[in-house]
Amino acid sequence: MQQLKRIFIGKPLKSSDEGNQKLGRFKALAMLSSDALSSVAYGTEEIVIVLTTLSAAAIWYSIPIAAFVLVLLLSLTLSYRQVIHAYPGGGGAYVVSSENLGKNAGLVAGGSLLVDYMLTVAVSISAGAEAITSAIPALYGHQVGISFIIVLILMGMNLRGMRESASFLMVPVYLFVLMMTLMIIVGCYKIFTGAIPFHATSTVGAVVPGVSMALIFRAFSSGSSSLTGVEAISNAVPFFKKPRATNASETLAIMAAILGFFFAGITFLNYWYGIVPAEKVTVLSQVAQHTFGKGFLFYIVQFATAFILAVAANTGFSAFPVLAYNLAKDKYMPHMYMDRGDRLGYSNGIITLAIGSMALIFIFNGDTSRLIPLYAVGVFIPFTLSQSGMLRKWWVERPKNWFGKSIANFVGALISFAILVILFVYRLPDIWPFFIIMPVMIWIFYKIHDHYKKVALQLRVSAKEAVLHDYDGSTVIVLVSNVTQVTRGALDYAQSIGDYVIAMHVSTDENPAKEREIQAEFKEDFPNVRFVDVHSSYRSIQKPIVRFVDIVSKNAQKRNFTTTVLVPQFVPRKPWQNILHNQSSLRLRTAFANRENIIISTYSYHLKH
Repeated sequence: MQQLKRIFIGKPLKSSDEGNQKLGRFKALAMLSSDALSSVAYGTEEIVIVLTTLSAAAIWYSIPIAAFVLVLLLSLTLSYRQVIHAYPGGGGAYVVSSENLGKNAGLVAGGSLLVDYMLTVAVSISAGAEAITSAIPALYGHQVGISFIIVLILMGMNLRGMRESASFLMVPVYLFVLMMTLMIIVGCYKIFTGAIPFHATSTVGAVVPGVSMALIFRAFSSGSSSLTGVEAISNAVPFFKKPRATNASETLAIMAAILGFFFAGITFLNYWYGIVPAEKVTVLSQVAQHTFGKGFLFYIVQFATAFILAVAANTGFSAFPVLAYNLAKDKYMPHMYMDRGDRLGYSNGIITLAIGSMALIFIFNGDTSRLIPLYAVGVFIPFTLSQSGMLRKWWVERPKNWFGKSIANFVGALISFAILVILFVYRLPDIWPFFIIMPVMIWIFYKIHDHYKKVALQLRVSAKEAVLHDYDGSTVIVLVSNVTQVTRGALDYAQSIGDYVIAMHVSTDENPAKEREIQAEFKEDFPNVRFVDVHSSYRSIQKPIVRFVDIVSKNAQKRNFTTTVLVPQFVPRKPWQNILHNQSSLRLRTAFANRENIIISTYSYHLKH
């Protein structure tokens, strides 16, 4: 098992190697912006899908809607650059909201982001699977299976370490950046030279009967899904090389500029070409076909799109473990999320994210249209809370130029809140699970926190406290199935630590002669040890043992003795051989785990063959 782990995960890294895992801007852009950049593959399409529910003529509204999305992008970019410099330790919306709006707001932001990162993985990989089936129609219908394979590959890659995953991601991310830039430039060149005539379904400003603000709002909220992943860099500031805040803020600015250019360019080309969404073929695929034809460059665009959509989930794999770490540090998630793996990553967070995202892909059958509304809610709640938190920070602290800084936060908070209202009003049938998931998550956070508080209070040692208990002796109960080398070793050990030793055996009706033989053999070999045989008519050994130990424990307490249950077991030489033997010792330890005043101990005998 260890050899297999080394093949897939790699050799363990020393803690001192952590500095070598830090990222420069070039690699960080590949690792942390793949989600945001890849969202242009479906952002324009989501706008157009909503608009065409009324009429293809309404597609021209995608132009002003895209302009408002770009305004929101600018506001969020300026705001998160401030977050990076104000909170260089990372944590993003969770830390900002907790410190400025209170712990409840922080937990709502943190819980929303945890769910959102699972949705990030599910949406990105599902979209990647759709892009693959668009290019290879023979694979249509196998999106869920393709998605599962991609999730497992990304999980393994991230378990190998941050630098390795960043190095791998540079290929798909920068290939996608190159192909999108080329497609937009070539498309615009052909338009301006007259090579591609105007084929839009209607002119900008044309009156389209039936258009309502509700439709525009729904399209705007769907298109804003292109901004997912903008906050990821602010969560992962500790991943950067020094000066961390400067490198992180500059990486965010570069990412936002590329994202804005792609989103505006693809939306314009889609409008000019008059593309209408079609089943089995994505809008981006149609834009590429109109620009390049069905030649070599078209297939490179398809390949690059599928590749980046598949690996865009890596933003979630980068950010989820860090957020889980921050919540665990504040005692709102299990402490296991603070543990680093062999390759210095937060392995438990990575594995949890993979399992959760696969569950979502399975539940929603890999349908991105059904996932994106939930995805948008998970994004814009933290957006709204983090912008509001920064506003309050500037208002309370009043640093230099605080009013100018607060303008970007105000605009971001206002637009993000407006999108939330739109989602709650117009997309309620799609997002209702959120109103169940979030209260449950908040309840779980507080139950975990309450448990850790009570444990800390109970375990706290006061210098003035006397010794809790001074025992007069020890009773040791050795569980005996038959007389073997394991039994002999366990009894010798019990007599060395106990004042009173009892050997307990459970007999059944299946082989009475064998039971009598065991008793006789034991009394002959260990005449000075008390032997107790408890009969079980139902072949169960667990319940009779627990009942007997409870009785002995009560009598021991009256004599001020401790009670120790010694469970003998033999350990096979090879790990796989464990499945060849019964697991009664494990079940017995589990049975006694919740018993007070009883100590459970294991005597292990190692087999040589």
